[in-house]
Amino acid sequence: MQKRKKFVTAVVSDKAGEIFDLDGYAAVGMAGSSLVPLTLDETMNMPFGGELMLIPDRKPLLYNIKNHRIESLLENPYSPGEPIFPVAAFNSPGYVVSLVSAYKEKKAAGFLPLFSYGAVGWCNGKFRTAVIRVDRERRQDLRLMKVEDVVSGIRKIQKEMPENRLAKHLEKCAMEYGCPAAKNFFLGRYEAPLPTSQHCNAHCLGCLSLQKDSEIPHSQDRIDFKPSSKEIAEVALYHIHRVKRSVVSFGQGCEGDPLLAADVIEPAIKEIRSKTRQGTINMNTNGSKPKTLKRLFAEGLDSIRISLNSVRKSCYDAYFRPSGYTFVDVIKSIEIALKKKKYVSINYLNCPGFTDTPEEMEALINFTNQNPINMIQWRNLNFDPLRYWKVMSAAAELGTPVGMHRVIRQVKESFPAVKHGYFNPPKEIF
Repeated sequence: MQKRKKFVTAVVSDKAGEIFDLDGYAAVGMAGSSLVPLTLDETMNMPFGGELMLIPDRKPLLYNIKNHRIESLLENPYSPGEPIFPVAAFNSPGYVVSLVSAYKEKKAAGFLPLFSYGAVGWCNGKFRTAVIRVDRERRQDLRLMKVEDVVSGIRKIQKEMPENRLAKHLEKCAMEYGCPAAKNFFLGRYEAPLPTSQHCNAHCLGCLSLQKDSEIPHSQDRIDFKPSSKEIAEVALYHIHRVKRSVVSFGQGCEGDPLLAADVIEPAIKEIRSKTRQGTINMNTNGSKPKTLKRLFAEGLDSIRISLNSVRKSCYDAYFRPSGYTFVDVIKSIEIALKKKKYVSINYLNCPGFTDTPEEMEALINFTNQNPINMIQWRNLNFDPLRYWKVMSAAAELGTPVGMHRVIRQVKESFPAVKHGYFNPPKEIF
């Protein structure tokens, strides 16, 4: 193996966060119980905008090239007695993780923060990550989002709609949380977010905006008010009128599920569509209320993206923990959308070691065969991978992972008409 393939050198961190490579050791990725030394041909240079993270309270698993075995290191071989930590990559939008960083938990280890933890190493003077590129659009490329341009856009919109609370909320999203979708609104590009709902009827393990009775900190504050229909329509129409092939989307990381705010969303869509047929009105949702969704379609909702970590009920329930709805309701929403000839994407939350098991791959293929969806948006699950595997293993049978490359290839071969990507498309290319 060593003669045929070039290994990617392992990287670790000291307690100060200084990252360095370890000669003689290859980086290792993991998918469930599978441990895989990283090679040059199965990784790519770390995409621009990605970030490196020290993983606390864990021991790195590395491949000893000389001894041909995977080892757990407790201390820095260059400085005996000094602890070292695993390093992971939080990769840029448009890239799906194929292996997560390999490590063992220490006894006192708590939950990791809500990120994905991609495997990473070092080769030829650059960091290499185990990812698959699923979308080439530069919609969220940070190089196209200069801070001074975002600030200029904020000032302009403050003059245009000084009393609009939703626009003010998006300022915080753009400047404090660095939300690319909010930045694009102020830059007058692509897709604008329309966060609306304070509440949710799912209690996702990895909810980014609300964690109740959990040791996991949420990533950003949930919107603390319900915008009026007028405020929603004003923001949406402003974006639609100035952006070609524009998209406006309900259902963001800073809110609950938008179907629970249909009382303001429905008249907002009606107002937008009374003024223009341009622009794509999209909703990212859990699909829990099919009857409500049917009404929104009647008013002019163009597309939906349904979030799923699995198409097996037991695994879906274990992650989303639905309250007041069932997985059957989600399927009904998809069926209604397809019957209405709306564009249907699934927001497929990927975690190697679960998503690429034979059972999950077979279930996804069966689901897509029964539900001719238009698109799969491959997204990385932001959750502690070891804890996630434990929860999923308790929910259903999991076999040996076959690899994310194989899963994506198999789905493409089975359903050549299904689009694969990361971003909500405009209706001009439906």
